[in-house]
Amino acid sequence: MKKALHIITFVFLLFATAAGLAKTITVCNSCSVKTIQEGINQASEGDTVFVKKGVYKEFNIILDKSITLLGENLPTIDGEDKGEIIKIVSDNVTIDGFKIINVGTSYTSDYAAVRVIKRNGFLIQNLELEKLFFGIYLEKSNDGKVLNNKISGDAVNEYNSGNGIQLWYCKNVEVRGNKVQNVRDGIYLEFSDNIKISHNISRNNLRYGLHFMFSNHNVYDYNTFENNGAGVAVMFSKFVEMNNNIFKENWGTAAFGLLLKEINDAKITNNVFKENTVGINIEGSNRIDYKNNDFISNGWAIKVRGACYTNNFESNNFLYNSFDISYNSNLNDNKFDRNFWSNYTGYDLDKNGIGDVPYRPVKLFSYIVNRTPETIILLRSLFIDIIDFSEKVSPVFTPDNLVDENPKMKTINHDRS
Repeated sequence: MKKALHIITFVFLLFATAAGLAKTITVCNSCSVKTIQEGINQASEGDTVFVKKGVYKEFNIILDKSITLLGENLPTIDGEDKGEIIKIVSDNVTIDGFKIINVGTSYTSDYAAVRVIKRNGFLIQNLELEKLFFGIYLEKSNDGKVLNNKISGDAVNEYNSGNGIQLWYCKNVEVRGNKVQNVRDGIYLEFSDNIKISHNISRNNLRYGLHFMFSNHNVYDYNTFENNGAGVAVMFSKFVEMNNNIFKENWGTAAFGLLLKEINDAKITNNVFKENTVGINIEGSNRIDYKNNDFISNGWAIKVRGACYTNNFESNNFLYNSFDISYNSNLNDNKFDRNFWSNYTGYDLDKNGIGDVPYRPVKLFSYIVNRTPETIILLRSLFIDIIDFSEKVSPVFTPDNLVDENPKMKTINHDRS
């Protein structure tokens, strides 16, 4: 498919050249133009620099014109660990179809395979980035797209590794169809608004699959965040939508599928949280709708740390988690309603699909483990069953008003098509 797209693009460029609209400059080892930078220097606005397959040992390539840099069959740009490799300093630049390797590592400069600085209208697609520090770094740049790239690092320690895709003070950017692994943070945003992140796979990263701070009005959907150091962290942001994502196998002593800290007016819907230490860890977050999510085989499905108000947990499935809810504060005005709980043992005499007995999801043992983590070794013991039952009969330590009044009797079917 990608090869066909390259052919169509190249044919279009040939027609454009013939019509006098733009010219194509060909770069290859046996051509008159042998380096990519030389091809860019000879190009004019609207031209295409067409790079044939081969290895080009270049770094600090400056794209300072509105042109297309197009590779044939993934030519390799080898930066030889000397520093940044491609820098875009013009509007309306396209980079398409390259393998970029050996970005320089520095403790004072965030060298990237591709950096965009204060520009608009960029398109970065179909790249394979390996042996990198930072992958794609967008700095104060807007109205662009980062599509279908493969980014694979070799991060071992946080202090000498960078992020796969980073946005800093950006607006109106689409990040779609990328695969990011073995870097510090797969995708990182800071002070970036109106960002659309979809259909990406971010796995095996040292810290977070996705990490963003102070970024508002953003949408994240149909992404997979798997086996990262601590899953996804969302901090100090508002008006965020996270829909139809998969958070799985994020395990560790401080790991979670999703961390929400100081998040307001958000929607968390139709996601799957599976086999994480904690599905969602929530602190200081308000007016959030948690609907139609599946929490499957997590240590804790949801941990509520405190200072959370006006949150709505509705129509979620809680399936085979060690603890469904951990709650360290007052219920406030948060609401749990019409969820399915696999641990519910009530009955439905009127056969309306709603349990006749309300369900209290917070267990005394969860309260004990939060205060004395070592007691987790008693999980599944008869002693724990007894104290949980006693707390259920006469609540003392757990919030007695944290109740799902309408527990579902059957698993809720969530359409994620």
